[in-house]
Amino acid sequence: MVSEYQPLLDLAKTAERTGFTNFWLFDHLWSPGLPEHPALEAWTAATALLAGTTTLRVGALVLCNNFRHPVVLGRMATSLDVISGGRLEFGLGSGSIPGEHQQTGLPWGSAGERAERLGEALEIITSMFARERTSFEGKHYQVSDIANVPGPIQRPRPPIHIGGTGPKYTLPLVARYADVWNVPTYGLRGRRRSAELLDAECARIDRDPASIRRSHQAILAIAENERKLPEVQARARQHYGAEAFALDEGYVGTPAMVVDRLAEHAGQGIDSVIFMTGAKQAAATMELFAAEVRPHLPG
Repeated sequence: MVSEYQPLLDLAKTAERTGFTNFWLFDHLWSPGLPEHPALEAWTAATALLAGTTTLRVGALVLCNNFRHPVVLGRMATSLDVISGGRLEFGLGSGSIPGEHQQTGLPWGSAGERAERLGEALEIITSMFARERTSFEGKHYQVSDIANVPGPIQRPRPPIHIGGTGPKYTLPLVARYADVWNVPTYGLRGRRRSAELLDAECARIDRDPASIRRSHQAILAIAENERKLPEVQARARQHYGAEAFALDEGYVGTPAMVVDRLAEHAGQGIDSVIFMTGAKQAAATMELFAAEVRPHLPG
Protein backbone atom coordinates (compact mmCIF):
# COMPACT_ATOMS: atom_id res chain seq x y z
CA MET A 1 0.00 0.00 0.00
CA VAL A 2 1.25 3.50 -0.76
CA SER A 3 2.62 5.05 2.45
CA GLU A 4 1.41 8.64 2.02
CA TYR A 5 -2.17 9.76 1.62
CA GLN A 6 -2.03 12.09 -1.38
CA PRO A 7 -0.30 9.55 -3.67
CA LEU A 8 -2.79 6.93 -2.47
CA LEU A 9 -5.73 9.22 -3.25
CA ASP A 10 -4.21 10.01 -6.65
CA LEU A 11 -4.05 6.28 -7.40
CA ALA A 12 -7.66 5.81 -6.31
CA LYS A 13 -8.75 8.66 -8.56
CA THR A 14 -6.77 7.17 -11.46
CA ALA A 15 -8.49 3.83 -10.85
CA GLU A 16 -11.88 5.55 -10.89
CA ARG A 17 -11.12 7.56 -14.03
CA THR A 18 -9.78 4.55 -15.94
CA GLY A 19 -12.84 2.42 -15.25
CA PHE A 20 -11.78 0.18 -12.39
CA THR A 21 -14.63 -0.56 -10.00
CA ASN A 22 -12.87 -1.49 -6.76
CA PHE A 23 -9.81 -0.31 -4.84
CA TRP A 24 -8.35 -2.54 -2.16
CA LEU A 25 -6.14 -1.97 0.89
CA PHE A 26 -4.40 -4.29 3.34
CA ASP A 27 -5.24 -4.33 7.05
CA HIS A 28 -2.05 -4.65 9.08
CA LEU A 29 -0.66 -2.66 11.97
CA TRP A 30 2.47 -2.07 9.89
CA SER A 31 3.77 -3.13 6.50
CA PRO A 32 4.26 -6.93 6.51
CA GLY A 33 7.97 -7.63 6.70
CA LEU A 34 8.80 -3.91 6.66
CA PRO A 35 7.87 -2.53 10.10
CA GLU A 36 9.90 0.65 9.53
CA HIS A 37 8.10 1.40 6.26
CA PRO A 38 5.27 3.94 6.65
CA ALA A 39 1.77 2.52 6.13
CA LEU A 40 -1.67 4.01 6.67
CA GLU A 41 -4.26 2.26 8.84
CA ALA A 42 -6.75 0.53 6.57
CA TRP A 43 -10.09 1.72 7.93
CA THR A 44 -9.01 5.35 8.19
CA ALA A 45 -7.57 5.24 4.67
CA ALA A 46 -10.70 3.59 3.26
CA THR A 47 -12.89 6.27 4.81
CA ALA A 48 -10.79 9.05 3.31
CA LEU A 49 -10.65 7.40 -0.13
CA LEU A 50 -14.41 6.98 -0.24
CA ALA A 51 -14.79 10.64 0.70
CA GLY A 52 -12.36 11.61 -2.06
CA THR A 53 -14.03 9.64 -4.87
CA THR A 54 -17.55 9.41 -6.27
CA THR A 55 -18.08 5.98 -7.85
CA LEU A 56 -15.15 3.85 -6.70
CA ARG A 57 -15.87 1.01 -4.29
CA VAL A 58 -13.30 0.58 -1.52
CA GLY A 59 -12.47 -2.17 0.94
CA ALA A 60 -9.70 -4.06 2.68
CA LEU A 61 -8.74 -7.52 1.50
CA VAL A 62 -9.26 -8.46 4.22
CA LEU A 63 -9.89 -6.78 7.56
CA CYS A 64 -8.34 -8.66 10.48
CA ASN A 65 -11.10 -9.83 12.80
CA ASN A 66 -8.80 -9.73 15.82
CA PHE A 67 -8.25 -5.97 15.60
CA ARG A 68 -11.85 -4.86 16.23
CA HIS A 69 -14.79 -6.18 18.24
CA PRO A 70 -17.49 -7.37 15.79
CA VAL A 71 -20.16 -5.01 17.13
CA VAL A 72 -17.80 -2.05 16.77
CA LEU A 73 -16.78 -3.26 13.31
CA GLY A 74 -20.39 -3.80 12.30
CA ARG A 75 -21.23 -0.25 13.32
CA MET A 76 -18.16 1.12 11.53
CA ALA A 77 -18.98 -0.76 8.34
CA THR A 78 -22.62 0.27 8.41
CA SER A 79 -21.73 3.90 9.01
CA LEU A 80 -19.19 3.95 6.19
CA ASP A 81 -21.67 2.32 3.83
CA VAL A 82 -24.17 5.08 4.64
CA ILE A 83 -21.61 7.90 4.38
CA SER A 84 -20.23 6.61 1.06
CA GLY A 85 -23.62 6.12 -0.54
CA GLY A 86 -23.28 2.33 -0.57
CA ARG A 87 -19.74 1.90 -1.89
CA LEU A 88 -18.21 -0.26 0.84
CA GLU A 89 -16.76 -3.71 0.12
CA PHE A 90 -16.50 -5.67 3.37
CA GLY A 91 -13.74 -8.27 3.59
CA LEU A 92 -13.03 -10.10 6.84
CA GLY A 93 -10.48 -12.74 7.80
CA SER A 94 -9.02 -14.47 10.82
CA GLY A 95 -5.58 -12.83 10.72
CA SER A 96 -2.40 -13.84 8.95
CA ILE A 97 0.62 -12.46 10.81
CA PRO A 98 1.26 -13.76 14.36
CA GLY A 99 3.93 -11.16 15.12
CA GLU A 100 1.67 -8.13 15.01
CA HIS A 101 -0.61 -9.86 17.51
CA GLN A 102 2.15 -11.05 19.83
CA GLN A 103 3.84 -7.64 19.90
CA THR A 104 0.61 -5.88 20.84
CA GLY A 105 -1.08 -8.42 23.09
CA LEU A 106 -3.93 -8.99 20.65
CA PRO A 107 -5.46 -12.49 20.68
CA TRP A 108 -3.94 -14.97 18.23
CA GLY A 109 -4.35 -18.65 19.06
CA SER A 110 -4.54 -21.69 16.82
CA ALA A 111 -6.06 -21.70 13.35
CA GLY A 112 -9.12 -23.38 14.82
CA GLU A 113 -9.53 -20.76 17.53
CA ARG A 114 -9.17 -17.92 15.04
CA ALA A 115 -11.71 -19.55 12.74
CA GLU A 116 -14.11 -19.88 15.69
CA ARG A 117 -13.74 -16.19 16.48
CA LEU A 118 -14.21 -15.27 12.82
CA GLY A 119 -17.33 -17.41 12.54
CA GLU A 120 -18.86 -15.81 15.62
CA ALA A 121 -17.97 -12.33 14.35
CA LEU A 122 -19.56 -13.03 10.98
CA GLU A 123 -22.71 -14.31 12.69
CA ILE A 124 -22.99 -11.05 14.63
CA ILE A 125 -22.15 -8.76 11.71
CA THR A 126 -24.49 -10.46 9.24
CA SER A 127 -27.31 -10.05 11.74
CA MET A 128 -26.42 -6.37 12.14
CA PHE A 129 -26.30 -5.91 8.36
CA ALA A 130 -29.77 -7.51 8.16
CA ARG A 131 -31.16 -4.66 10.30
CA GLU A 132 -32.15 -7.08 13.04
CA ARG A 133 -31.80 -6.56 16.77
CA THR A 134 -28.80 -8.73 17.48
CA SER A 135 -28.20 -11.01 20.43
CA PHE A 136 -25.49 -13.65 20.45
CA GLU A 137 -23.99 -15.93 23.07
CA GLY A 138 -20.77 -17.52 21.87
CA LYS A 139 -17.48 -18.76 23.22
CA HIS A 140 -15.63 -15.60 22.23
CA TYR A 141 -18.31 -12.90 21.93
CA GLN A 142 -21.50 -12.19 23.84
CA VAL A 143 -23.86 -9.38 22.82
CA SER A 144 -27.39 -8.58 23.90
CA ASP A 145 -30.16 -6.81 22.00
CA ILE A 146 -27.97 -4.61 19.77
CA ALA A 147 -29.77 -2.22 17.42
CA ASN A 148 -27.89 -1.21 14.26
CA VAL A 149 -29.59 2.04 13.21
CA PRO A 150 -29.38 3.29 10.55
CA GLY A 151 -28.82 0.09 8.63
CA PRO A 152 -26.52 -0.15 5.61
CA ILE A 153 -27.61 1.38 2.32
CA GLN A 154 -26.71 -1.62 0.16
CA ARG A 155 -29.33 -4.32 -0.16
CA PRO A 156 -29.36 -6.93 1.04
CA ARG A 157 -26.04 -5.83 2.63
CA PRO A 158 -22.52 -4.66 1.84
CA PRO A 159 -20.85 -7.56 0.00
CA ILE A 160 -18.99 -9.85 2.40
CA HIS A 161 -15.67 -11.12 1.02
CA ILE A 162 -13.87 -14.05 2.60
CA GLY A 163 -10.49 -15.06 1.22
CA GLY A 164 -8.59 -18.32 1.45
CA THR A 165 -8.72 -21.95 0.42
CA GLY A 166 -8.38 -23.93 3.64
CA PRO A 167 -10.84 -26.85 3.48
CA LYS A 168 -11.13 -27.36 7.23
CA TYR A 169 -11.83 -23.84 8.46
CA THR A 170 -12.07 -21.27 5.65
CA LEU A 171 -14.30 -22.90 3.05
CA PRO A 172 -17.09 -23.74 5.54
CA LEU A 173 -17.17 -20.05 6.53
CA VAL A 174 -17.21 -19.02 2.86
CA ALA A 175 -20.14 -21.35 2.20
CA ARG A 176 -22.12 -20.03 5.15
CA TYR A 177 -21.40 -16.29 5.08
CA ALA A 178 -19.64 -15.03 1.94
CA ASP A 179 -21.11 -13.12 -0.95
CA VAL A 180 -17.71 -13.24 -2.65
CA TRP A 181 -15.01 -15.88 -2.30
CA ASN A 182 -11.50 -14.62 -3.02
CA VAL A 183 -8.62 -16.93 -3.85
CA PRO A 184 -5.35 -15.25 -2.81
CA THR A 185 -2.24 -15.62 -4.94
CA TYR A 186 -0.98 -18.53 -2.82
CA GLY A 187 -4.11 -20.55 -3.69
CA LEU A 188 -4.24 -19.94 -7.44
CA ARG A 189 -2.63 -23.19 -8.53
CA GLY A 190 -5.13 -25.24 -6.54
CA ARG A 191 -8.20 -23.09 -7.14
CA ARG A 192 -10.09 -25.67 -9.21
CA ARG A 193 -9.87 -28.26 -6.46
CA SER A 194 -10.75 -25.60 -3.88
CA ALA A 195 -13.80 -24.65 -5.95
CA GLU A 196 -14.95 -28.27 -5.95
CA LEU A 197 -14.56 -28.42 -2.16
CA LEU A 198 -16.51 -25.18 -1.76
CA ASP A 199 -19.31 -26.48 -3.96
CA ALA A 200 -19.47 -29.61 -1.82
CA GLU A 201 -19.61 -27.54 1.36
CA CYS A 202 -22.44 -25.46 -0.12
CA ALA A 203 -24.33 -28.64 -0.96
CA ARG A 204 -23.85 -29.84 2.62
CA ILE A 205 -25.64 -26.77 4.01
CA ASP A 206 -28.10 -26.53 1.11
CA ARG A 207 -26.77 -23.29 -0.36
CA ASP A 208 -26.62 -22.68 -4.10
CA PRO A 209 -22.89 -22.35 -4.90
CA ALA A 210 -23.78 -20.01 -7.77
CA SER A 211 -24.91 -17.47 -5.16
CA ILE A 212 -21.26 -16.95 -4.21
CA ARG A 213 -19.29 -14.83 -6.66
CA ARG A 214 -15.75 -15.99 -7.36
CA SER A 215 -12.75 -13.67 -7.44
CA HIS A 216 -9.04 -14.12 -7.30
CA GLN A 217 -6.00 -12.06 -6.57
CA ALA A 218 -3.16 -12.06 -9.12
CA ILE A 219 -0.15 -10.10 -10.29
CA LEU A 220 -0.66 -7.69 -13.20
CA ALA A 221 2.32 -6.44 -15.22
CA ILE A 222 1.69 -5.26 -18.78
CA ALA A 223 4.32 -4.76 -21.49
CA GLU A 224 3.38 -2.19 -24.12
CA ASN A 225 4.70 -4.45 -26.88
CA GLU A 226 6.71 -7.60 -27.57
CA ARG A 227 9.98 -5.67 -27.50
CA LYS A 228 9.41 -4.56 -23.90
CA LEU A 229 8.08 -7.93 -22.73
CA PRO A 230 11.41 -9.41 -21.48
CA GLU A 231 12.03 -6.33 -19.32
CA VAL A 232 8.55 -6.48 -17.78
CA GLN A 233 8.82 -10.22 -17.17
CA ALA A 234 12.20 -9.80 -15.49
CA ARG A 235 10.91 -7.04 -13.23
CA ALA A 236 7.89 -9.15 -12.28
CA ARG A 237 10.14 -12.10 -11.42
CA GLN A 238 12.36 -9.84 -9.34
CA HIS A 239 9.49 -8.51 -7.24
CA TYR A 240 7.02 -11.41 -7.33
CA GLY A 241 9.13 -14.49 -7.94
CA ALA A 242 8.30 -16.11 -4.61
CA GLU A 243 6.15 -19.23 -4.80
CA ALA A 244 3.35 -17.56 -2.83
CA PHE A 245 2.74 -15.05 -5.64
CA ALA A 246 2.04 -17.78 -8.25
CA LEU A 247 3.36 -15.49 -10.97
CA ASP A 248 2.69 -18.04 -13.71
CA GLU A 249 -1.04 -17.87 -12.85
CA GLY A 250 -1.13 -14.08 -13.06
CA TYR A 251 -1.31 -11.54 -15.86
CA VAL A 252 2.20 -10.79 -17.06
CA GLY A 253 2.52 -10.04 -20.76
CA THR A 254 1.46 -7.87 -23.64
CA PRO A 255 -2.10 -6.51 -23.74
CA ALA A 256 -3.13 -9.37 -26.04
CA MET A 257 -1.67 -11.93 -23.62
CA VAL A 258 -3.53 -10.35 -20.70
CA VAL A 259 -6.80 -10.37 -22.68
CA ASP A 260 -6.34 -14.07 -23.45
CA ARG A 261 -5.56 -14.97 -19.84
CA LEU A 262 -8.59 -13.04 -18.56
CA ALA A 263 -10.81 -14.86 -21.05
CA GLU A 264 -9.34 -18.19 -19.94
CA HIS A 265 -10.07 -17.48 -16.29
CA ALA A 266 -13.57 -16.16 -17.02
CA GLY A 267 -14.24 -19.48 -18.70
CA GLN A 268 -13.22 -21.20 -15.47
CA GLY A 269 -15.89 -19.34 -13.49
CA ILE A 270 -13.91 -16.34 -12.23
CA ASP A 271 -16.28 -13.38 -11.91
CA SER A 272 -13.73 -10.72 -11.01
CA VAL A 273 -9.99 -10.24 -10.60
CA ILE A 274 -8.18 -8.20 -7.99
CA PHE A 275 -4.94 -7.08 -9.58
CA MET A 276 -1.74 -6.64 -7.61
CA THR A 277 0.88 -4.36 -9.08
CA GLY A 278 3.83 -2.41 -7.76
CA ALA A 279 3.03 1.04 -6.38
CA LYS A 280 5.51 2.73 -8.72
CA GLN A 281 3.96 1.12 -11.80
CA ALA A 282 0.33 1.20 -10.64
CA ALA A 283 -0.84 4.40 -12.36
CA ALA A 284 0.85 3.60 -15.67
CA THR A 285 -0.45 0.02 -15.52
CA MET A 286 -4.03 1.21 -15.00
CA GLU A 287 -3.74 3.63 -17.93
CA LEU A 288 -2.32 0.92 -20.20
CA PHE A 289 -4.98 -1.57 -19.13
CA ALA A 290 -7.74 0.95 -19.86
CA ALA A 291 -6.33 1.80 -23.27
CA GLU A 292 -5.15 -1.57 -24.56
CA VAL A 293 -6.88 -4.35 -22.59
CA ARG A 294 -10.36 -3.28 -21.52
CA PRO A 295 -11.60 -2.42 -25.08
CA HIS A 296 -11.02 -6.06 -26.03
CA LEU A 297 -12.91 -7.58 -23.10
CA PRO A 298 -16.52 -8.74 -23.45
CA GLY A 299 -19.21 -6.52 -22.01
